[in-house]
Amino acid sequence: MGSTSSTLLKIPNVEELVQETGFSPAHIIRLYDRFKVLDKEGRGHLCPQDFGAIKELAMNPIRDRIISAFFSPGKETVDFNTFVRILAHFRPVDKDRPKDPNSPEPINSRSNKLKFAFQLYDQDKDGKISRDELLKVLRDMLGMQVTEEQLESIADRTIQEADLDRDDAISFEEFRKSLEKVNIDHKMSIRFLR
Repeated sequence: MGSTSSTLLKIPNVEELVQETGFSPAHIIRLYDRFKVLDKEGRGHLCPQDFGAIKELAMNPIRDRIISAFFSPGKETVDFNTFVRILAHFRPVDKDRPKDPNSPEPINSRSNKLKFAFQLYDQDKDGKISRDELLKVLRDMLGMQVTEEQLESIADRTIQEADLDRDDAISFEEFRKSLEKVNIDHKMSIRFLR
């Protein structure tokens, strides 16, 4: 127990982090240990290159988009608290946690998970997923498995089905509606955090 307490003391604003993210102190310690492993030089922050040490991420075809989601525009580093807040999007929803109507929506809510996923597509940050943005993700994910013609057909069909206002792009609201029946909590949860 002593090492747990001493590790928690090293983490700035740990109580606030537990409250905001819903992670338990034990999860925070595991994430802190993981952060320290990634921060090989002990700088107290991570750069995009540091994420290359995550083998599960190295195999992901959209790894660059996922890594960039950790960094605010114009920022080249991420500190531990920001690292934890981003990972909180992937925390399974705690169905037993009482809902306080006065507290902000949890980071790992369905809506926030969808916003996080949406930003992986909306690379120009204009609030819409264009055909070109969708095609780039499809190319990254499917690569040489399908022809360019098939990719274009998938993109066109996806936009046609999701684009309710017929502006040839998918807004966040259209994205949300198109995924109403998808179990986002299951698809966007990291197992080691359960």
